[in-house]
Amino acid sequence: MLTEEIKREIETEIEVCPTLRCACIEALQIVQRHHGWVSDEGLKNVAEFLGMTVEELDSIATFYNRIYRKPVGRHIILVCDSVSCWIMGFEHIRDYLIQCLGIELGETTLDGRFTLLPIQCLGVCDQAPAMMIDDELYGDLDLGKIDRILENHK
Repeated sequence: MLTEEIKREIETEIEVCPTLRCACIEALQIVQRHHGWVSDEGLKNVAEFLGMTVEELDSIATFYNRIYRKPVGRHIILVCDSVSCWIMGFEHIRDYLIQCLGIELGETTLDGRFTLLPIQCLGVCDQAPAMMIDDELYGDLDLGKIDRILENHK
């Protein structure tokens, strides 16, 4: 699971950390970048590489909502469900995304194109309601804007 390339990338991160454990989030992100998600085997391999237990590393991996412990689509849609987004129409946006994509929160479209996930806050309350696709942030959402955004992420 940990190829030589992945090990080299993790070792580069370790060089700037005072301890091996300090590099655990970056190591998980590296595995995820190469495989799309962090499998049980990948988690076990990273834990061994860093001298951690699987349980210790899993508790860290499951804490961070951008570490995916199951396969995800090519594009990750994070729809903000913070208080500001709720006030500004989160439910309407969420329901429209569910209808357009034909999936519920936490699911991936059959074609593997999108995974739809809630996120507690995207930090753009002045642009509520908001969502993020991959690393691109979209605010002041309405249904027409969502249609255009989804069309651009084929």
